[in-house]
Amino acid sequence: MGDFKERLAAIVGRSQLLSAAADMAPFLGDWRGRYRGEALCVVRPGSTDEVARVVACCAGAGVAVVPQGGNTGLVGGATPLGPAACPRGEVVLSLARLSRIRALDQDNNTITVEAGCILQQVQEAAAAAGRLFPLSLAAEGSATIGGNLSTNAGGVQVLRYGNMRELTLGLEVVLADGRIWNGLRALRKDNTGYDLKHLFIGAEGTLGVITCAVLKLFPRPRVSATAWVALRDPAAAVALLGRLTDHCGERVSAFEIIGRKALDLALKHIPGSRDPLAGAHAWQVLVELTDTLAGFDLDAALETLLAAEIEAGRVEDAVIAQSEAQAAALWQLRENISEAQKIEGVSIKHDISVPVSRISEFIARADEALERRFPGVRIVCFGHIGDGNLHYNLSKPEAQDNAGFIEQTGAVNLIVHDLADELSGSISAEHGLGQLKRAEILRYKSAVEMDLMRAIKLALDPAGLMNPGKVL
Repeated sequence: MGDFKERLAAIVGRSQLLSAAADMAPFLGDWRGRYRGEALCVVRPGSTDEVARVVACCAGAGVAVVPQGGNTGLVGGATPLGPAACPRGEVVLSLARLSRIRALDQDNNTITVEAGCILQQVQEAAAAAGRLFPLSLAAEGSATIGGNLSTNAGGVQVLRYGNMRELTLGLEVVLADGRIWNGLRALRKDNTGYDLKHLFIGAEGTLGVITCAVLKLFPRPRVSATAWVALRDPAAAVALLGRLTDHCGERVSAFEIIGRKALDLALKHIPGSRDPLAGAHAWQVLVELTDTLAGFDLDAALETLLAAEIEAGRVEDAVIAQSEAQAAALWQLRENISEAQKIEGVSIKHDISVPVSRISEFIARADEALERRFPGVRIVCFGHIGDGNLHYNLSKPEAQDNAGFIEQTGAVNLIVHDLADELSGSISAEHGLGQLKRAEILRYKSAVEMDLMRAIKLALDPAGLMNPGKVL
């Protein structure tokens, strides 16, 4: 493989090809520490043309390509498998150097960005132009646009703005044979055949390498209101969401649910955290309203509704942030739950979605089934209740008990995923399938769906070299 690496080095420059074990180590494991693979090398191209030439070189040598962005994924989708699965080897294709913002069109409300752009960088570029790019998630300081697209990322504002599939107008993609498809159209109407971009969004790099995208921008909100609300149960949270939406309409931009055990972990492990309310309430929701009208008093609207809810006994307590700093502190509690769980130790994680109307039923039935099967299980439940997406994570509180419990992952997943499926839901709402759920999805997708997916994979990647062992 010496000649092969030399050809790659000639494309990207010798300094951008990493082959020493210490240099490659950060690229060979996932964020959760669950997967670790091997690779022939890590290649860091600096342009779409270089990506295309690298992919063509790999295709000619029969070497697999593993695209990688910020490496913040949760299902092992950006981790190479190793020689047992790929005898001819794998190349990790880091897109970090494709970090240019190519264009920002204020009149068209679009921004054209390369795949290696950090999400926060795109948010800030939009803000500097008086616009909003609304995708927001806990890893936004390190996650890249290419990874967001490849997993069809959601985050906390899907309720109002949609996920990446809905935020994308056009793509540039390097295909499995090294050809470049330039689909960077900044059009909201283009009815000229198949909408090819949707094949690559959410495909986790198994069909091609996304190198650039045209993304939608929105008017930047001028006022906001943020509240932390305590309720007795998830059913009360869903009911509050309905009344809040009736009262405030599309101004409801985020509605997050946090179970007590999830909050307790954040309070335990995140320095400076404190409970916003007195008393150990079983359930909380974090509500955010935004509006582009500077004169609209969102705090008053939110206070009026929550006061009525408390008087009616449907809400136990609430606090409205009185400053941007207070609002940021409330969001830090929510966004640091995953980090707090990582510090606490390994857990069995689920990223399910069900219709919002079935959220309460899912939690009640899943809790009951798991507590009956695994007495003493710790259920950490939180997520984007506004769009039906729950992060439903399980462990035993004591380390000595947890190792044995983790060995029961298959049985736990069967309970959780079967119930989500029964309630017309999905076993992966926003994290993707990666290598974690590639086999499990066979239980929940029909034979027709799987045949269609395999046919698309065969058509676009007949040699099976694009991120092998992921999704399919």
